[in-house]
Amino acid sequence: MSEEHEEHLGRHETPEEGADRRWTDLLQEVRVAQTGAQILFGFLLSVVFTPRFTTLNGFERGLYVVTVVLGALATGALIAPVAYHRLLAGRRLKPQLVDATARVVAVGVVLLALTVGSALLMLLYLATGGSPLAWLIVGAVMAWFALWWLVLPWLLLHRNGSSGNGDERGSGDGAGRGS
Repeated sequence: MSEEHEEHLGRHETPEEGADRRWTDLLQEVRVAQTGAQILFGFLLSVVFTPRFTTLNGFERGLYVVTVVLGALATGALIAPVAYHRLLAGRRLKPQLVDATARVVAVGVVLLALTVGSALLMLLYLATGGSPLAWLIVGAVMAWFALWWLVLPWLLLHRNGSSGNGDERGSGDGAGRGS
């Protein structure tokens, strides 16, 4: 293997090859989240045009507005990799592109979770006539999201002794790698 290749977690690849692989992985992940966000956002947009919407009180309308705004922000963040790629493609910035879009996608996933929580609260609040049970259920669902999306991956990362500065989250610039 030539000196320009590095071994990282059993891989022999240049920083550019690693960036290409990470970009492909990121796009596959985004496709799943993006589709869910767009479908949810589309349904949210249609709510305002239903006869039931005119019967909502001030809190319920405010919750709807918050939910729609969160959905718009999540959708925008999860579509951002397309804009980043269009603006940066061919400029030899693939590692930086991957790192920047990975951060935006992480924000998009958090916004998507908040959108789901807010939409669930809106639905359960209306279905239960404003019962505190709606808040309790939404709190439990959000805790479930936090467990599966944050806590368990964090535990896995730390159980394996990884600092998080390696393959998937490194600076991507090749600095200090002998390249």
